[in-house]
Amino acid sequence: MIDEFLTGDLSDVEEALRKAAAAEITPRFRQLAEHEIVEKNGPHDLVTAADRLAEAHLTASLTALLAGSVVVGEEAVHADPAVYEALHGDAPVWIVDPVDGTRQFVHGEPGFCTLVALAHRGEVLASWTYAPVTDELAVAVRGGGARLGGEALHSGAPAPGAVLDVAMSHPDYTTPEQKRALLGLGVPGVHARPCGSAGLEYLAVARGALDAVAFSWEYAWDHAAGLLLVTEAGGAHLTLTGEPFRVTGGNTLPFTAARDEATARRIRELLT
Repeated sequence: MIDEFLTGDLSDVEEALRKAAAAEITPRFRQLAEHEIVEKNGPHDLVTAADRLAEAHLTASLTALLAGSVVVGEEAVHADPAVYEALHGDAPVWIVDPVDGTRQFVHGEPGFCTLVALAHRGEVLASWTYAPVTDELAVAVRGGGARLGGEALHSGAPAPGAVLDVAMSHPDYTTPEQKRALLGLGVPGVHARPCGSAGLEYLAVARGALDAVAFSWEYAWDHAAGLLLVTEAGGAHLTLTGEPFRVTGGNTLPFTAARDEATARRIRELLT
């Protein structure tokens, strides 16, 4: 059933993303009331009415598109951590981050997106990255390539000897141990900066505008869509053990995703 779904017309998924954003996200952009913003686990971990309502909208629309599918969404897991276990089950799973870059969204900055990935038995099969403010939509299908606005994405490779631009975990979200690992990027030939929306950073890698990312957390909703996008654009991802990142968890962190295999290996070596 899932194979038939993936070989069919996936425009219904795109429509679901656009409708959810139009109904719940863009009307609240730069219009959030104070009561619509809540701290989850501290001042750097925010949730808004747009996050919750957009996820509910997508949960209803996406599960209606694929019979027997379930949703693992950031807000649903926050409410009930057991929801995350669906990633290990047999049902097709929609992995949803309704507003990736909530901090930017709250501050009225355009650098946020909506992320959706479809996975089955731990393998990500398709992904959608939608930036509502710019109306950019990137789509990837395993074995079918990656596209942005209908145009094929090719990550390419950095020019020989060029300084590598890397987006890394924001210091506000890292433990002392993670900070020490990321300090490995502070060498000549690498320009590392704190990341913004993970989904948009992955899109930048897939389109060749950023050389790599280095992240120290593994929530599937932040990474599933972007990792497939980068891979299908020609890039690669590696954990510290040299294995690809697993959306089901248990990865050795930090990990990297890069425009090409050689760059991924270099960043991984710097993180060890």
